[in-house]
Amino acid sequence: MAPIRRIALLCLSVVSSVAAISPGFPYGSQKVRGVNLGGWLVLEPWITPSLFDNTGDSRIVDEYTFGQYQDPTKAYNTLKNHWDTWITEADFQAIAAAGLNHVRIPIGYWAYDVSGGEPYIQGQLPYLQKAVKWAAKYGIKVIVDLHGAPGSQNGFDNSGRKTSNPSWHLAQHNIDRTNAVIKTIASTYKDSSSVVPVIAPLNEPAGFLGDNMLSVTRQFWYDSYGNIRYPYGTSQQSNTVVLLHDAFQPLSYWQGFMPPPNWQGVMMDTHIYQMFSVSENQMSDQQHIQTACSKASSLSSFSLWVVVGEWTPAATDCAKYLNGRGVGARYDGSYPGSARVGSCSGKTGKASTFSQQYKTFLRQYWEAQTMTYEKGQGWIQWTWKTESADEWSYQAGLANGWIPQNPTDRAYPNICG
Repeated sequence: MAPIRRIALLCLSVVSSVAAISPGFPYGSQKVRGVNLGGWLVLEPWITPSLFDNTGDSRIVDEYTFGQYQDPTKAYNTLKNHWDTWITEADFQAIAAAGLNHVRIPIGYWAYDVSGGEPYIQGQLPYLQKAVKWAAKYGIKVIVDLHGAPGSQNGFDNSGRKTSNPSWHLAQHNIDRTNAVIKTIASTYKDSSSVVPVIAPLNEPAGFLGDNMLSVTRQFWYDSYGNIRYPYGTSQQSNTVVLLHDAFQPLSYWQGFMPPPNWQGVMMDTHIYQMFSVSENQMSDQQHIQTACSKASSLSSFSLWVVVGEWTPAATDCAKYLNGRGVGARYDGSYPGSARVGSCSGKTGKASTFSQQYKTFLRQYWEAQTMTYEKGQGWIQWTWKTESADEWSYQAGLANGWIPQNPTDRAYPNICG
């Protein structure tokens, strides 16, 4: 039996006799209202297309190939400049001023471990530490989110490696390395739960690949519980909350998983997007709003705290490179196998190109989602800023009026009927 599995079993035997934990935020009584710091410590081509376009190499489609196909010194210098400038203390000040109480910060395993010989460029961790300091200064809570695992857990470019054959779940070595990274993160923040109340042990494992991935994911959640909740090497618990992801399964699949009181401090993360299929791109504005409103009952009736950790007021896949560098959009028919709905002009890009009608929709859709997601524990919008896709940007929404300066202000309080 692996030692990590023993920890998970140890948890089962001891948690029933201990008091509930004291998280660094009053989950259950106060709503999470937050934003993701996407594209900072984990690259995504659609958030910062210039970083990819400026390489002049079309093979560079993710952070893995960013290191693989460039001179390492050049790649490091580019990344260091990006880390220094994309998110700064001023962003934390603005996030707090916008009435938000959480940031979710994606980090890749490669920030901790490239022992497998991966070509990733390292240097992210000092920025994560800075972010925690800034968060403490402005009263913001941090969710440290492991966004990429060895072998890739989903094949998306945001896992660090875009691949049609994600293999994280196929090799115990990959899972062991991931567990080791989670232990390091848990140990780093075990006494800092007032600022880092939550660790998310893995973003978006691809449960749609089938039972093999789902069974590995379930076991990894048990292992992560042991690693995050028991980081002291004894029966002493941390106050750190474990944020699981639904692995693209309906919440009903996880109903009753890790139930209290035998398990303490477990939260479920679900991501709600309405643009990654042809049929969703064909929906009318009103259908997008109604679909968002329809999520209320599943969120309010779930057995664990549930937060919508990713969502957006964008309703199309028009943003440049959203489906991958060099890949088109379903909305305008440039994505392979899609049927054109309409032009992407005025649906993405700078807010100055958006019609008043479109900005009104963005406000209505934003309100429908935030109101609905607060039927659960709350929400964390993807993402704080983008280079050129303002419909996704919280910062741009604030500046252009479709996101209110106070997230509880409602222009459309009856949008969900």
